[in-house]
Amino acid sequence: MPLDRTDLRILQVLQREGRITNAELAERVNLSAAPCLRRVQRLERDGVIASYGARVDPKVIGLGLQAFVRVQLETHDSEHVKRFAALMDDAEEVVACWSLTGEMDYLLQVAVADLEHYNSFIMSRLLREGGVRDVNSSFVLGTIKSRQGWPLSQVEAAD
Repeated sequence: MPLDRTDLRILQVLQREGRITNAELAERVNLSAAPCLRRVQRLERDGVIASYGARVDPKVIGLGLQAFVRVQLETHDSEHVKRFAALMDDAEEVVACWSLTGEMDYLLQVAVADLEHYNSFIMSRLLREGGVRDVNSSFVLGTIKSRQGWPLSQVEAAD
């Protein structure tokens, strides 16, 4: 979908301030309220804006351990892959799961309360039910940068 400069400015503001009022958003992007609202509704309808949500600090709510887990499956037949995908979708510990190229098949972002919960997830769910050949974990020591939105300055505007 082609996005013009105004669409990109709207998206930049909404990525950082999802609770901004339409009137404030319109002022920021130099539109009147009605055209701004129509653009936001079009961006939502066309799937450019996928959803809105709150950013929650995991440590504050008791999720003190985060890890990135690289996973290699035993086999890659379609049934096996579907079963693994369903398990990942169902596992609330898995914040994100990406399919990869290279030596490992998947990269998981996992958030849990502590090492005991992590061990339980790995041993009882991932290794027992996931059809996994190999797991390699890296624990997050600290966050340098957390995504605050997509790099829209790299998107070429349609004029």
